[in-house]
Amino acid sequence: MIDTIPRSRRLFRGRAAPARRPRALRYAHVIGWGMEVPSQVLSNSDLEAIVETNDEWITTRTGIKERRIAAQRETTTSLATRAAQKALDLADVLPSAIDLIIVATATPEHIFPSTASLVQDYLGATNAGAFDLSAACSGFVYGVDMAVSKIQTGTVNTALVIGAETLSRVVDWTDRGTCILFGDGAGAVVLQGSDTPGGVLGSVLRSDGSGWDMLTLPTANSRETYLQDGAHQQGRIYMDGRGVFRFATRVIGESIRDALTQAGLTPDDLTLVIPHQANQRIIDHAAKALKIPEDRVYSNVARYGNTSAASIPIALAEAVEEERIKPGDIIALVGFGGGLSWAGDGHRVDCRALPPVVLAHLGPPPGGLRLRRSAPPADPQVAAADAALADDVDSHGARLPAPPPRADQQVARREGRGVAGNGGVLSQCFTSPPLGANAPRFPLSAAAKRYPQMPPIPQLLPPRCA
Repeated sequence: MIDTIPRSRRLFRGRAAPARRPRALRYAHVIGWGMEVPSQVLSNSDLEAIVETNDEWITTRTGIKERRIAAQRETTTSLATRAAQKALDLADVLPSAIDLIIVATATPEHIFPSTASLVQDYLGATNAGAFDLSAACSGFVYGVDMAVSKIQTGTVNTALVIGAETLSRVVDWTDRGTCILFGDGAGAVVLQGSDTPGGVLGSVLRSDGSGWDMLTLPTANSRETYLQDGAHQQGRIYMDGRGVFRFATRVIGESIRDALTQAGLTPDDLTLVIPHQANQRIIDHAAKALKIPEDRVYSNVARYGNTSAASIPIALAEAVEEERIKPGDIIALVGFGGGLSWAGDGHRVDCRALPPVVLAHLGPPPGGLRLRRSAPPADPQVAAADAALADDVDSHGARLPAPPPRADQQVARREGRGVAGNGGVLSQCFTSPPLGANAPRFPLSAAAKRYPQMPPIPQLLPPRCA
């Protein structure tokens, strides 16, 4: 007779637990992405009125032409939430389906509560755990690795990873070596578990704490002796530019190779590399280190500057919009920055794991597979209700357009739940106190003349949602 009683292993005397077979690992795929940047633009010419510099000097050394600056009412949380809404809407995922939210940021509004908890509240993701991750410019790749690990073990199925920064509020605007580099913005991705092979293929996380003083942002808990050396200020970024440049050029190729090796791939297999957008010279070095053409390394640093943890997801979202990424492609992400820390991972874009709306957005994969949009016909009553709920303004006072009608949005609203991309209710929650008399003021009059579409910032802020 065959014994059907499962074998047990002893935990300690008097108790036993049945042995379980190891759970098969799942694959984590990126199924949605989104970005949000402020409307205010600070160009190199505008910086000439703040510090002793000029456009040629900045462009030659960094490749940066302009950067985005958060308005008074914009915060790390509001930028992160709007980027998350766009990613969820593209992925066609409701906030109630999110299991985990990770926000990588070096500029949170609070030490606690976490920015991720605030985003979770604004989205209405009532079933999600949420925490912040501090790894400076490597933070987004670190966050993706944490989410992938949870998805692979089956602990969570859907995760939202966000990189968001408002670095303009921690920059020393008298230091031309750092104030020319940094900007504000946010990017987000939705990762979901699948039995389809592909997605995130491998990742590498590294750190070298011996270089901690090359790139720092002292807080209220920093040692007094550290802040009295004349080089460091509480709440202001300090950077050893030459040291960080040498470090970045050393690790950027190494981390990508290590991540690809885990998946049995080589740099020749890469379709696109999306590095942290720190400096154009560092980005150019990535192509040389990997021995690939420069057009296979994505760069938007000229438009946004260094947005730290937000730079990679912003670049990823733009690369998709520019049709630089297609189903079947293999891409690599690599971040490097304060810690010192660095991280890299490899992704395979597999069309079998993507929702139909994402496939239609990306376009057909190699081979000419024809894709059909599966959106249901619009309901006039639902469209009218959506239009009524869209009576809202964005962070600069401009009216938001009505979102595409979706029946599940109406059901969620009637039940009082948050909905991805609802466009109206959530943005009323984004109130923030004035920055104070010590906040930097930018000579944006010249920029406003070149960008007449920039709407004025309203003085009256809507109340926070109950």
